[in-house]
Amino acid sequence: MSRHFDQAEGLCEEKDEATKGFVFNQTMLRIAEPKRSLDFYTRVMGMTLLKRLDFEEMQFSLYFLAAGEDFSDISANIEKRTEQTFARPAMLELTHNWGDSADTVDYHSGNSEPKGFGHIGFHVPDAEAACERFSEMGVPFQKGLNDGSMKGIAFIKDPDGYWIEIFDASKVADTCAPHLKKA
Repeated sequence: MSRHFDQAEGLCEEKDEATKGFVFNQTMLRIAEPKRSLDFYTRVMGMTLLKRLDFEEMQFSLYFLAAGEDFSDISANIEKRTEQTFARPAMLELTHNWGDSADTVDYHSGNSEPKGFGHIGFHVPDAEAACERFSEMGVPFQKGLNDGSMKGIAFIKDPDGYWIEIFDASKVADTCAPHLKKA
């Protein structure tokens, strides 16, 4: 029996014991202005700032954000909260290099040449309501929920132009089904 839930070339069947306890912790995005990015991710996307680290000598700051509703396990103790932040799965790390601003930097989203990084994604319980809210808030859309051939999936942009996929996990299988390779 496979340890994987699907099949694809290149999968390693034997999990190396040395990887036990590994946690995918973070995706880092560079930001030009913390105030506008933190407002976006905490107000528009509902995320919670768990930890801020300022590196004075190297002149940059890190902001670690998490999605979710229950943070009762997060410690008020600074050292313990730092450990919890770096052990938690699926964090968003926003990095601000001091001196950068929207007037001085323009980050590559990865969706134009040369292509690379593409987007981060958020499940929302009601994609139509979420997209209506984003629209009312003036959030720019790369793709509306009912635009293009993949109906039911939207892409909005954060203040630095990074794409954020918006979807309702309960509807993704139906959204993808007409476009999938037939077995």
